[in-house]
Amino acid sequence: MHADMHLTPDPAPPGPSAVPPTPVSHRPVLLPGLPTGNEHELYEGYRVLREEHPLTYDASVGAWLLSRYTDVATALNDLRFTHGHRPGDDACAEHLAPVPQPMREVVKRTAYVLARRIAGREQADLVEEFCKWLPSGGVGIRGRSAGRALLAGRCFAQVSVREKALASFFANVIDHPDRVAALRAEPRLVARAWTESLRRDPPVLVVIRRTSARVVLSGGTLPAGATVACLIGAAGRDPERFREPDRFDMLRGDPGQLTYGLGGCPAVALAAMEAEYGLRALTEAMPRLRWADGFRPVSSGLITRSPKSLLIRPRG
Repeated sequence: MHADMHLTPDPAPPGPSAVPPTPVSHRPVLLPGLPTGNEHELYEGYRVLREEHPLTYDASVGAWLLSRYTDVATALNDLRFTHGHRPGDDACAEHLAPVPQPMREVVKRTAYVLARRIAGREQADLVEEFCKWLPSGGVGIRGRSAGRALLAGRCFAQVSVREKALASFFANVIDHPDRVAALRAEPRLVARAWTESLRRDPPVLVVIRRTSARVVLSGGTLPAGATVACLIGAAGRDPERFREPDRFDMLRGDPGQLTYGLGGCPAVALAAMEAEYGLRALTEAMPRLRWADGFRPVSSGLITRSPKSLLIRPRG
């Protein structure tokens, strides 16, 4: 059950298993909690939260839900929110370094090997035969040849997140042949397409943080010690931040994403490199690449999300 707090004055932090207390002057109202369902239902649920309940407590997950871009960005970047870390956050300053050349070469070589393996097939699944293997290529690099990139620790080890991000990126690009053509003609646009895919279809929809102090947000005020669920999926489709947020537009004038922080981190650069080399390898090995007959990509998942399969006809 989710209680509408009408967050004035500040909400008291709920007990371990109780919903927040409701002011006596207001009748409790059942609210939608963490959205579920298919693509339409999920993002419609996010819309309702952003517009009507930007700060509401969900007892089923034991956390306050943040859904507006400005609030989620605050929770991910403000030092008053703790117990969490993204690649590219301020904590990555201790291992700032470019991706070392040996690792670049391994990623590139792995991408081309994987692409050539499936190029002659009648049909293949990019998720099972490409996306799940490419992010693992650099993991084998050890020792001094990897330089400080290996110091990225948990950032570098987030292989499953990069797998999902890569699958969604290919889904967004291959779904429109004109996008593939544009990226082949202008390789510099790949970075923008990658950022746009992370915004529209982030691999992680929800991350948890905890407040260490009282924080005022657009939807109300959180007390110290509150557990917060940052809905990255909702923030990325916020029309107050992005024009036509449901549309994939790699040329948009208002780019942005919340999957990764804005600071330097070799793990962030590595993920972008996998997208660039991966797309280049696929399009060079399979210039007539298209979806298998009758196939359209469908994403699934409520905490992490991506297509489970990407069936292609490598030879067109």
